Amino acid sequence: MNNILLVALREYRQITRMRSFWLTLLILPVAFALAPLAQRFMEADEADRVMIVDQSGGAAGQALDQRLRLDEQRRVLNDLSRYVQRHKLRTDPRALWSQHDRWYSDAEVARFEAEGGLDAALRRIGPLVPAGTPDFDKPEPWVELVAPTPGLARLTGAPLQQRIDTLLRPEGEEARRIDYLVVIPADFATTGTIRLHTAGRPRAGVVTTIQDVLTRSLRERVLVENGVSPAVAAAASTVTPALLVSQPPPGGGAREALLVRSILPLAASYLLMMALMLSGSWMLQGTVEERSNKLLETVLAAVSPEELMYGKLIGTVGVGLTMIAVWIGCGVFAAYATQGAIADMIRPALAPLTSPGTIVAMIYFFVVGYVAISVFFLAVGAISDSMNDAQGYLMPIILLILLPITILIQGILDGGQGVGITVLTWVPVWTPFAVLARLGTGIPAWEVIGAGLLLAAFVVLQLVFLGRLFRASLLATGQKPGFGELMQRFRRQKA
Repeated sequence: MNNILLVALREYRQITRMRSFWLTLLILPVAFALAPLAQRFMEADEADRVMIVDQSGGAAGQALDQRLRLDEQRRVLNDLSRYVQRHKLRTDPRALWSQHDRWYSDAEVARFEAEGGLDAALRRIGPLVPAGTPDFDKPEPWVELVAPTPGLARLTGAPLQQRIDTLLRPEGEEARRIDYLVVIPADFATTGTIRLHTAGRPRAGVVTTIQDVLTRSLRERVLVENGVSPAVAAAASTVTPALLVSQPPPGGGAREALLVRSILPLAASYLLMMALMLSGSWMLQGTVEERSNKLLETVLAAVSPEELMYGKLIGTVGVGLTMIAVWIGCGVFAAYATQGAIADMIRPALAPLTSPGTIVAMIYFFVVGYVAISVFFLAVGAISDSMNDAQGYLMPIILLILLPITILIQGILDGGQGVGITVLTWVPVWTPFAVLARLGTGIPAWEVIGAGLLLAAFVVLQLVFLGRLFRASLLATGQKPGFGELMQRFRRQKA
């Protein structure tokens, strides 16, 4: 045991002294530090600029303008309501933002705007927000209304089209284009036709809104022409049901809850994969260098091949666990020492750590899975005289491990109930990744226990055959061994 620990300590020191180890170790802390800045740059692009040119008298254009403005305010009001609900703020129950069970009508949004909009609401909410609560992040607008240029409504034919082309595709680096230009012609009431000019492919939401508003305008005109008073016609065209929406609190929806619960297990599976690829390659590189530099003869004079094998495995596992411990520590720090959307997502994702069974399962499959995959790297190092030889063996192994994992992660995000995911759970090479990923979706206890026993038996067999391969290959030199030679080394008993 002393020899094994000495080899493990030597392996650990050798890897942790590498510059690549420290650069890799700092990747996640730097990512957490830059995440708030990156979030700003990854937010939605500028709002779509919309210009409405109404040649029919103004009523239809005004209705469309009002609807687009109300839709923007509705988004703000809805986000403010979710903010109040998420942080359990005790605001005035009569306030619109305290009513979470509704789809805000145009009248309610207009009332919100008339009472001062977001600025007035935040002034009322401000004294009620506990210390440490992140500030409300106003959503970026989707639509920006642009007033039509003078004289544009009087143009027709080729001059109008020429002016539209200039607005949609302006010249000059500082010129801002119009994304949507709506032309409501003078005969709109009789033909029911409008022209929508776009600078690119139109968004379905914008087109639907324009169609809905102008359809109401046409219906109102038809009612008036058939003897209905203008007031009644206007009221009839705007009648809508009061839609009461029963929705879960932020993060409490079925899919949201599944994704939140799966963050930590999926992160553990992903970190296991990353740590294995990195520490395994470092161990492989060290083993190959020892073989090519003839250092193994000196090492084997002091320790047995089995002691060397177990020491390298323990040292590599120690390196991987060190990396994981640092990364998890950074994640916990980001969750409880920072604010914003990232912290709000990470905090509930740590909920699985409150279950002792989940903690034990995560540790077991992480450590045993680490050993199971590291054995492949160590075996490749034992039979390779150079890194070129090692790459020839390693590439198929990496593809064998990684390709199903990408499918596995996508399957977990889609619900984690597919037959393929169950199959991966019972294939030892993929068992640690599959079980870790499924811990967030509710894997049965008997599957966890059965897969754990299968994985343990697989590791025992790996160590038995690796011991034979290690003893037969460490000092072997010459040509790259073929498949038949490898089988003979596996069958060869210890001397």
